[in-house]
Amino acid sequence: MMKKTLLALLVLLMGHALLAQDFSLYEKRMFINKGDTLRYRLLLPENYDPGKMYPMVLFLHGSGERGSDNTAQLAHGGELFLRDSIRKAYPAIIVFPQCPAQDTWADVTVSKDSTGKREFIFKAEGKPTPPMRLLKKLVKYLIAQYPITKRQVYVGGLSMGGMGTFDIVRREPKLFVAAFVICGGADSAIAPKLKNANWWIFHGAKDDTVDPKYCEIMVKALQQNNIPVKFTLYPDANHNSWDNAFAEPGLMAWLFSNKK
Repeated sequence: MMKKTLLALLVLLMGHALLAQDFSLYEKRMFINKGDTLRYRLLLPENYDPGKMYPMVLFLHGSGERGSDNTAQLAHGGELFLRDSIRKAYPAIIVFPQCPAQDTWADVTVSKDSTGKREFIFKAEGKPTPPMRLLKKLVKYLIAQYPITKRQVYVGGLSMGGMGTFDIVRREPKLFVAAFVICGGADSAIAPKLKNANWWIFHGAKDDTVDPKYCEIMVKALQQNNIPVKFTLYPDANHNSWDNAFAEPGLMAWLFSNKK
């Protein structure tokens, strides 16, 4: 029994070590503009060839991964883009920026109703938050520095990052060809500005952190504007519906099939 326990522990430790080694493939970078800094991790394709053109995927994390360690943002989704099957089938430049603590990707006000339920007020107008301003500049910098095809620039995010996904697409309406949002939301008034991208939206029906109504509102608004949108509502999922979304066998095929 002792030998089996030690063997199991060794396998577990080896697994953690391998994961840490894999995450090191994401290069640590800092983007500095006018004295402000946005940290990000960059994953280049296997056998990267600067003479070839590659798609780019921008992934925005949730509120729990904010900070300045330039690591936490890989907690959800970082492993997905390291899978051999995905890297070989869809060679792309992957970017994971990190939002500073106490800030947000999109300008959102959060309050609670009389029952303690969280309510979100999204702003359809106004200037971008400081991290969003830097993020917009970072994307343009990367497109200028790397062989990224503008026909295949994608963005996705979860929770706060899902809200940021809606926000960056409406602020850069001609840039992104496809976007996926997990348990996010936005003001439905911005829907006409989202028409140049194809969308796949996910949410957990039992989400008690971000009510699924916020995604349902956006799905309806996109449909009313004749914008291509897929909606997947997981009946038994709570806020961590990203686990379900990342397990969708067709997500990557759908994402990379979108081209200008």
